[in-house]
Amino acid sequence: MSSRFSLPYSVPPIDLLPPAADAAGRTSSYVSLANALKAWIVVTVNQGNAATVALTPLQATSLAGAGSKAIGGVDTVAPIWLTNDTSTATGSDAIVPQTAALSFTTDATLKNKQVIFELTPEAIMDLANGYDHIAIQTGASNAANITSAKLFIEAAYAGGSRPSAYV
Repeated sequence: MSSRFSLPYSVPPIDLLPPAADAAGRTSSYVSLANALKAWIVVTVNQGNAATVALTPLQATSLAGAGSKAIGGVDTVAPIWLTNDTSTATGSDAIVPQTAALSFTTDATLKNKQVIFELTPEAIMDLANGYDHIAIQTGASNAANITSAKLFIEAAYAGGSRPSAYV
């Protein structure tokens, strides 16, 4: 029996950060979570240098990043998962829960890593003051460290077409 789940329809991936060197750190575009039940930011780090990479989800009131600030709302932490070595030769596909927090810093091992932030908008965003847009920020690191990020949104809507997150 075939599953009725469809990734492109149910939780379509949205590019937040294209793969790039991360020497100075950078901030992704902002995306609306106005219709989101839950969202996941999936960050991939190809750590080619033993310099850690700080990852911080940000919230804002618009796509332009107005009033940008770190996430934090009713709950002061969000679930975070880590695969500290995703390579098929030496790694694993096990996703290990980390201490819930509002940011995460990788260790300095030279591995390909995946960090997942699970975001429930009403719990970790200042929705009462219009903060319904999300982005991810990387801290200054090293040019040999390549980062990228995707956002997956579980939306609440009825009807044939999903509302855009680019509003």
